[in-house]
Amino acid sequence: MNINLILDDSWMLPCMSKKILGMDCPGCGIQRSISFLLQGEFVNAFYMYPAIYFLFLLFSVLIIDFFIKIKHGEKIKLVLTVLTIGTILVNYLLKVF
Repeated sequence: MNINLILDDSWMLPCMSKKILGMDCPGCGIQRSISFLLQGEFVNAFYMYPAIYFLFLLFSVLIIDFFIKIKHGEKIKLVLTVLTIGTILVNYLLKVF
């Protein structure tokens, strides 16, 4: 697979909320943030979508816990879920206002 194809922005889907309503949705920025992560630009990935690291941690814990039961896994998943949703909401509210 050609790495330039992955780093190119042409694969990104348009935000329908932004296109139809003219305003960002809570997920706006995640595709570009993933692109920055793939390019190794970790700070820019955070600035584009601050919840990206909590999402990465949450999905990692979910996958690991599926195969290998983690001690206190339910509490860890709950905390990561609350942090992720909280970060998404705060980021969205800061964008809107």
